[in-house]
Amino acid sequence: MSTFCLVKQTPSSNTTAAARAEGAALGAMIGDALAMPAHWYYNREALQVQLGVIDHFVDPPRHHPDSILWRSQYTPTEPEFDILGDQRTYWGQRGVHYHQFLRAGENTLNVQLVQRVLHLVAQGGGYDREAWIDEYLRFMRNPAGHRDTYVEECHRGFFLNLRRGRPPERCAVIEKHIGGMVPVIPLYATLRSLGHGHAEASAAVQSHVAVTHGGAQVETAVANLLMITGELWDGIPISECLLEHVRRQDLEFFSGPIERLSGLPPTDVLGRHFSTACYLDESMPATAYLALRYAADPREALIHNTMAGGDNCGRGAVLGALYGVALGPDAFPPAWREGLRPGV
Repeated sequence: MSTFCLVKQTPSSNTTAAARAEGAALGAMIGDALAMPAHWYYNREALQVQLGVIDHFVDPPRHHPDSILWRSQYTPTEPEFDILGDQRTYWGQRGVHYHQFLRAGENTLNVQLVQRVLHLVAQGGGYDREAWIDEYLRFMRNPAGHRDTYVEECHRGFFLNLRRGRPPERCAVIEKHIGGMVPVIPLYATLRSLGHGHAEASAAVQSHVAVTHGGAQVETAVANLLMITGELWDGIPISECLLEHVRRQDLEFFSGPIERLSGLPPTDVLGRHFSTACYLDESMPATAYLALRYAADPREALIHNTMAGGDNCGRGAVLGALYGVALGPDAFPPAWREGLRPGV
């Protein structure tokens, strides 16, 4: 069991831009990897019986009692549209874990894609949408490279639209899931660390998300998250930043009784007041609740997020990135920082 001596987390405007960018990327990876074995469990009692309290990186179990992968479909097999590869044989089967071939500390497909875009940005000094689309097509057409069994609906929809003859820049599907928020904070922070201003970085993030996630709901959610992230980047403490917006109720996806609920334990909030599913109108305020309740304790927040199940990978990636951009990489336990296994 990993241990972490919690030092009072104090936000600082002196945290360097490079540290904030590193923290955002690291936090997204940690939140996703910690949650990965428990992804989309909805029976939390069964989750704890099967896996215990997940406070360190563990391998996913081979059997997933809550898996509904058998209901998901993707039929194209032409090489230019085949994004399942050898994983296709597991689709349609019951009890298959969504991430069965990943190892402890590895990331799901969505965060592996974040790693790819950050690599491109670091190489080029900025965001190039055309270069990203080329890299996205290359990466997705090599499913053996990421070894993740599950490919989310947004990616399947993109390649179905591509198969219908649409140009890649117009293949995004109308979306409503928190998976679209996963790259927002790391990409924004990386661009800011390279000298781009808030407006320029925000526009690039919106353009990037829109490659695969279309629709007004996603655009609004990204704008909300960018508003929060920009304030954290400027050194405003997490609790102060979130409370200000929650009290004003001025951000659609950071509204509702989050302040009141922050006094209650996660077992009384997640799955009761907020669904643990992937939909933005539930998952975003659930993430804000965790960030506010555990503003000084990223470790506790990410463990509770993991054990809440549902789309804990999406929430975890956003939650971890929030802490990382605010506090830098040292916000996370050394065992977590050192236990990651970057897959790409």
